[in-house]
Amino acid sequence: MDTPPTPEVVTPPKPIMEIGDLFKILPHRYPFLLIDRVTELERKKRIVALKNVTFNEPYFQGHFPDKPIMPGVLIVEAIAQAGGALLLTEVPNRDELLMVFTGIERARFRRPVVPGDQLRIVVDVLAWRLTAARLEGKAYVGDKVAAEAVVTCRLVPRAIGATPSEPRGEKETET
Repeated sequence: MDTPPTPEVVTPPKPIMEIGDLFKILPHRYPFLLIDRVTELERKKRIVALKNVTFNEPYFQGHFPDKPIMPGVLIVEAIAQAGGALLLTEVPNRDELLMVFTGIERARFRRPVVPGDQLRIVVDVLAWRLTAARLEGKAYVGDKVAAEAVVTCRLVPRAIGATPSEPRGEKETET
């Protein structure tokens, strides 16, 4: 009598950063923290993060009640947050700064992301300066690209009323 084959057990990659580690790096919190863990990180070059999409996400109440689809802009935000997790690890005074969007280019949405999906977000650094970066990100569900975009971002002071640093590190003066 033949015995049935044993199903292959897939072991997920060991996380490099768990949610608690992300709290130390990113300023985002529920409901706007859009990455759950980091599975790969190559300093100043590349990061791979995961987002488990659940029906409990607050945006599914209205987008759309009868056919829940993760908004594309939030997928782009997840790409940016993954990039922020990569780049802010290099910033010693990150508690004093925020990384903000300065541009979104070539955003494409290839397939809907729905509850039960796991987004694998891969972000590569195209250009890096001390105060700004240009990143290319792709969000996958399985092996299929769900969304992609090139984002640019800049570090600005976190203090209310503070003015951003000049790109070359020059201070603004009052007139």
